[in-house]
Amino acid sequence: MSDDFNARLESAIERGKHRASQKVSAERQQELTAEELKRMHSSLRLSLSERIEKSIHRVADHFPGFRVESLIGETGWGSACYRDDLRIAAGRRSNQYSRLEIAIPAYSDLQVLELRGKGTVMNRELFNRNHFVPISEADEVAFEKMIDAWAIEYAEVYAAKSSL
Repeated sequence: MSDDFNARLESAIERGKHRASQKVSAERQQELTAEELKRMHSSLRLSLSERIEKSIHRVADHFPGFRVESLIGETGWGSACYRDDLRIAAGRRSNQYSRLEIAIPAYSDLQVLELRGKGTVMNRELFNRNHFVPISEADEVAFEKMIDAWAIEYAEVYAAKSSL
């Protein structure tokens, strides 16, 4: 009877040690995955922020008076273009502010790649959008198309409103 108890005790201790080592292994694997996701996010952020900068510059180049600025920091990495026009009609003065901003926010615990865009045309908000997908499922080409689509949409609306 004591041999049976000792055998079961030894077996239980081995199972406990095995569980502990599996838990440590799983935690290490999860940390590794988190590091991989951070690297993927950084890589995508760098390439997409270049695409954002090019798209914003193209929009600004078509409309004289727009100024371009790079966005780096709390709002994310990206670019913006803006202009502030003075309009005088019937002796009244008014300011018309327009801005296009697109950025990729910093990595977060949510483990998503996010694209943020804001567009204002002549003091009216055109759009304020967020698009995000899990980093592991992020498609760089799809994000590039979205960046281009937002910039083109902004340019079309700005051209229509500025012609009035």
